Amino acid sequence: MNLNALFTKLLKPNTSPNFASQTSWAILRLVVGIMMIHNGLDKFSNIESFSQAYVEVIGLPFPLFFSYLAALTETVAAPLVAIGLLTRPAALGLFSTMCVAMYHHVLVSGFNIPYLELSAVYAACFLFLAVNGGGLFSTDALLANWLDATTLSAQAKRVMRLEQAFQASSADKATAEV
Repeated sequence: MNLNALFTKLLKPNTSPNFASQTSWAILRLVVGIMMIHNGLDKFSNIESFSQAYVEVIGLPFPLFFSYLAALTETVAAPLVAIGLLTRPAALGLFSTMCVAMYHHVLVSGFNIPYLELSAVYAACFLFLAVNGGGLFSTDALLANWLDATTLSAQAKRVMRLEQAFQASSADKATAEV
């Protein structure tokens, strides 16, 4: 598998050409992406406090590092999800962050739905996007179509050259027989 085909496969969403489905998919991506940016900026505003209150509590090593990693993931990956660029890897990073958040909530307050619900809803949305990609109305879909067109164009040119070479060799044989 060449690099172009690999990128096309990574970027191309699972598609259902239904307009309403794709529109709601894009709205979901846009809303959860924009809303998650706030969480990352909030962490950056007082990273030491977040590190002590959340990361140290669950026992992760290097709590300040993981606090910055969570904040960076939320401020970089969330806009990528919103515009649908590199949706799968960005959503996977955000899904992982939300899984850690859910673990924190369970550890601190048990299976308490009011504490779990927001991070669980985010996790489900990001898992959906990590599995299915950005949808047809995404930057990923535009890039995948462009890569496909480039690949198809190159393949079409190769086929034309082969046909021309075959026709030339057929013409040479016909001339040689006469």
